[in-house]
Amino acid sequence: MTITTAGYSLLPVLPELILAVGAMVLLMIGAFNGPKTTGLVTALGIGLLIITGVAEAMLPAGKLVTFGGSFIVDDYARFLKILALVASGVTLLLSREFLEHDTRRIFEYPILVLLSTIGMMVLISAGDLIMLYLGLELMSLALYVVAASNRDNAKSTEAGLKYFVLGALSSGMLLYGASMVYGFTGTVNFAGIAAEAKNGNIGLVFGLVFLLAGLCFKVSAVPFHMWTPDVYEGAPTPVTAFFASAPKVAALAVFTRVALTAFPEIMQQWQQIVVFVSLASMALGSFAAIGQTNIKRLMAYSSIGHMGFALVGLAAGTQEGAQGVLVYIAIYVAMTLGSFAIILTMKRNGQQVESISDFAGLSRTNPVVAFFFAMFLFSLAGVPPLAGFFGKFYVFMAAIKSGLFVLAVVGVLASVVGAFYYLRIIKIMYFDEPAGALDPMRVELRTVLAVTGVFNILFFVYPAPLVSAAQLAAKSLF
Repeated sequence: MTITTAGYSLLPVLPELILAVGAMVLLMIGAFNGPKTTGLVTALGIGLLIITGVAEAMLPAGKLVTFGGSFIVDDYARFLKILALVASGVTLLLSREFLEHDTRRIFEYPILVLLSTIGMMVLISAGDLIMLYLGLELMSLALYVVAASNRDNAKSTEAGLKYFVLGALSSGMLLYGASMVYGFTGTVNFAGIAAEAKNGNIGLVFGLVFLLAGLCFKVSAVPFHMWTPDVYEGAPTPVTAFFASAPKVAALAVFTRVALTAFPEIMQQWQQIVVFVSLASMALGSFAAIGQTNIKRLMAYSSIGHMGFALVGLAAGTQEGAQGVLVYIAIYVAMTLGSFAIILTMKRNGQQVESISDFAGLSRTNPVVAFFFAMFLFSLAGVPPLAGFFGKFYVFMAAIKSGLFVLAVVGVLASVVGAFYYLRIIKIMYFDEPAGALDPMRVELRTVLAVTGVFNILFFVYPAPLVSAAQLAAKSLF
């Protein structure tokens, strides 16, 4: 592996610089020409994300380090950055109809998504606690504003406020943990912390607990999940799709990197925390979703459960476990974006419908949409041979090989309970009386649905590219 330490070279941060400069240019376009440029800014934003992804893919191979070791670009960072860029780009595509409405021509919306994405990219490449905090705040501050972007809607404003208040609390906990870790090790660099952790300091464990608590909030894992259902329900649906995909990639990426590269010497301690959080998230995600009547709240509890499943791989603490986490998050993003493309299609007479009962008889009024949604729901439940099954398979296998049998068994049982509420929606779509025809499906929603749907159904035919890319990415952490 080639390690290029170029002091303060800007080459490793070139994609982030392209995205930042591009976002500033788009801000100028919007500021000088007003709301009428919203469509143009959105389209240019999608193009900018594609250019950034290409720049990321074209960086020299091997491990690039800059800013004195605080910014790392390795195979792990490349894999997750491209995934985050794809998720953000698809979200902007899904948002186009929302932004066309006269009262919602908010040109700032796509720019905030871009700024949040820069934060995610910084977070994924963080090599020390200061860069981690910078990335986290840049990502989160834009998310708080986007959650409240539907200014005429009280629920949207409430979602933004709740997310902001609880987000500030979690940032405080994370900073407190980071300051304790720094106090007991004398360094903020992950490699330096790992070297100091060998001395077995009890104070370091306290710092680690607060640090992981802050990160649990960002991945919406129990017991720091309380914001998720309200924010998912209150935020505009395209924003909920964004929350459920790209930020989860970045938060899970930094969670895994911190645990495996900064604290490998005290794995015994953090493994207990991750096992507890994973068990609690899987259990709550499975049981709390049963009584939901709103599809966005159901997706919120579903995402809590899925973060629990992803953390099963991290709990293993092995290269295979890290690979499982990467495969899982990639498949989860595809399933989630596909599901939200369908939720955004649920419109009658131009009005968005969000109640689960509104899916009644969808198989008769719109058989193609009903079929794809059924496939996504089966996949979220982990039914073979769909993509979701393989995500769970990789993390459970890693847990079993690490001797975490209880975690794997509880995970399988939670999947069975979760299957109940997914199957309930399928039953409503296929066996209940139709609730009325939907508005025609827009071309961008069709495109997202087709791509994610085909990936989900046919993943088992050729899983090698994703699995080998995840293996290469996980290897660079060890």
